[in-house]
Formats: sequence, structure tokens, C-alpha cells
Amino acid sequence: MTRLHLKRRLYRFQLKRGLSIDDHMNNYTKLLADLVNVDVAIKEEDKAVILMNFLPDEEYETFVLTLIKSKQIFNYSDMSATLVNYEVGKKDKQSSSKSISAEGLTVRGRSFSKKGKGDRGRSNSRPGFRYLKKNQCVFYKELGH
Repeated sequence: MTRLHLKRRLYRFQLKRGLSIDDHMNNYTKLLADLVNVDVAIKEEDKAVILMNFLPDEEYETFVLTLIKSKQIFNYSDMSATLVNYEVGKKDKQSSSKSISAEGLTVRGRSFSKKGKGDRGRSNSRPGFRYLKKNQCVFYKELGH
């Protein structure tokens, strides 16, 4: 490929929906290597800025703004490592929130063991409620309300 074609691909490089960040990083790194092979020199800071620009604003705007404000000088290797760490943390957070909610559902389950504490049915603290049927509204006495 020609230098101009590779430069055009570099400056138009975008995150494609459905591909992982790892795949995008691999494609970007390959493109940078192809440019080096045709003697195109790109500054480290420019590589990082182009990498930031291919991230969609709706998902990464806060991430990008935080990076810009926190660093006076940053390079491509720092930017790519930070981006990969951010993605790993995002995936861990999503998987842990799913497992926490599943644990919460399990923990809240009703215990049916009778270890000398008598009947573990409905609470007797408010006697008017013990006569309600299952799924009966407390206020209107309607079923399924």
C-alpha cells in the first residue's frame, strides 16, 4: 500500500461496533507498523491522540477527558495500556454486579427450618394482615392489585 493510502486509513480509523477493544488495538498497531515500514514517522503523542479519537464519545467521553486533564505529556504505550486496563475493569464491574445481584436474591430467600422458634409463616406483628390471601392488596383487599 502507498504512504498516502496508509495515512488516510490512519486518520479515518474508527472503532467498529461489535469488535472488542483488543481487536481494535491489534488493527491499530498493525496499521502503525505498516506506516513504519513505508518510512512514515508519527510522534508518540499523535498516536495517542488518534487512538483517543477512534473511541465513541457516548461510551468513552469521561475516560478521554480524564486522561487529557490528568496528563501533561502522554504517549501511545501509556494510552493503550490505560485503555486496556479500563476495559478490563469495566468487564469485571459488569460481571461482579451480576453476581452480586444473584447473591442478593439467594440471600433474601426465606428459611423454612424450624429450630425451636415455632411457626415461621407470616408475621404476627399486625393481626389484620394475617387474614390476607396470597397476592391480596393490603389497602383495597383486591387480588393481584
